Amino acid sequence: MKSIFGYIRSYVSQINWLVFLPSLFLISFLIYLNYSLALHAVIRSYDEERQLVSWYFIFLGVLIFPYLLHTIFEKKRLFYNWRFVVLLVLAPAIFAWKMVHTFDFNITTDVYKNAYWNAVLYWPLKGVVVTIVLLLIWWWHDRKSQPLYGLSSRYFKARPYWIMLLIMVPLIAAASTQPDFLAMYPKLKNISYISDSGALYKLLFELSYGSDFFTIELFFRGFLVLAFAKWVGKDAILPMALFYCTIHFGKPMGECISSFFGGLLLGIVTLHTRSIWGGLLVHVGIAWLMELGGYIGNTFKDLL
Repeated sequence: MKSIFGYIRSYVSQINWLVFLPSLFLISFLIYLNYSLALHAVIRSYDEERQLVSWYFIFLGVLIFPYLLHTIFEKKRLFYNWRFVVLLVLAPAIFAWKMVHTFDFNITTDVYKNAYWNAVLYWPLKGVVVTIVLLLIWWWHDRKSQPLYGLSSRYFKARPYWIMLLIMVPLIAAASTQPDFLAMYPKLKNISYISDSGALYKLLFELSYGSDFFTIELFFRGFLVLAFAKWVGKDAILPMALFYCTIHFGKPMGECISSFFGGLLLGIVTLHTRSIWGGLLVHVGIAWLMELGGYIGNTFKDLL
């Protein structure tokens, strides 16, 4: 943990507040808009194409904003680098597709089990597609300079991340008493339409859900930090955290706000360790703890 605190102190000591504070204001304003005007719900009411365009420009806006400020205040010539611009424009498109696109496979004639298998396949298939795209980008851009975005385990030590996860337990327990949290979790209740959903069905669903966090860590901490750090170093962390926060607009507000700071923390650690495995351990652990908290919280709510 001492090394992680050291990483954080180093990052804070080097913050350019002319970039950080306007970026913090921007994400605060977007969070306010989202939860006061139900922005996420409005976008979800659109057809797939309009959803894709809407999310693309939101993601592009928050990603590009800090880089523009660095260009203004630090005279960095980032936008003269065509490779940087290509990745900057491409990154929001990748995740907007992941967020919006749906699969509809005809696997079985049982309508409920067909819905279940589509739900179970949803996260892993999205992960495969995103990973292939990032692999192609890495092959074109980074294969000679670094391993595939954070997949190295050379400097990974699990103990600090288990401690971080332990710290989260009381916070998740407190969140598990809140109505908006209990309305969202556990995700497992999304397969309640299967009357005979035994332990195996539930386990497969939770494993599928957990696989999504590999995709998220690879994209946000691996790609958005380590690929862009080639040009800007630590300054790749803030744009990633802003982008990461916006993908939580459909979640409870407390989770959305905390995702910004969590994104900063995991980005800082990834930059120093060049590994996403610690972030993945924490992220999956928190997700499954939230599933457990949602299950227990809803059980008690139903008993009262």
